[in-house]
Amino acid sequence: GQRVDLGHGLEVSRLGFGGMAITHVYGETDPAEGLRTLNHAVDAGVTFIDTADVYGQAPEGVTGPAGTNEELVGELLRTRRGDVQLATKFGITGVPTHGPGGTGVRGDAAYVRSAVEGSLRRLGTDVIDLYYMHRRDVSVPIEETVGAMAELVAAGKVRHLGLSEVT
Repeated sequence: GQRVDLGHGLEVSRLGFGGMAITHVYGETDPAEGLRTLNHAVDAGVTFIDTADVYGQAPEGVTGPAGTNEELVGELLRTRRGDVQLATKFGITGVPTHGPGGTGVRGDAAYVRSAVEGSLRRLGTDVIDLYYMHRRDVSVPIEETVGAMAELVAAGKVRHLGLSEVT
């Protein structure tokens, strides 16, 4: 299949798979069917899988990012980690707020460090190929957020960094 370099040696399939809809976002889903869909995508040559800690339906009693989409992608990674380049995002907390958008965002260094640990655990992997900020927390200097992300690269937990929904 066709490949593209996203920068700094991160080469992925030209067509990627956005995992958001294979767990509850638009309505009920079947996890087994979601996993079959992921495997079919990889069988068809898609190697770039994108998820986020906030995707899915939060289990009872969980406050914060749902994590269920990452858990489902983690099922794929158990047997196919070497076949994919994995992207996930942090920053949308999943905790409702009364402000615009209705969902809180965090970008402070402590949250970045905590979020990556949760993602690594749910995904069942020791490294994320592309880790990006899902939405900017304008109350935190961007240097603090990106600085904390850079520390994750230095620690070997993340290979590449990105920013989403940043103007």
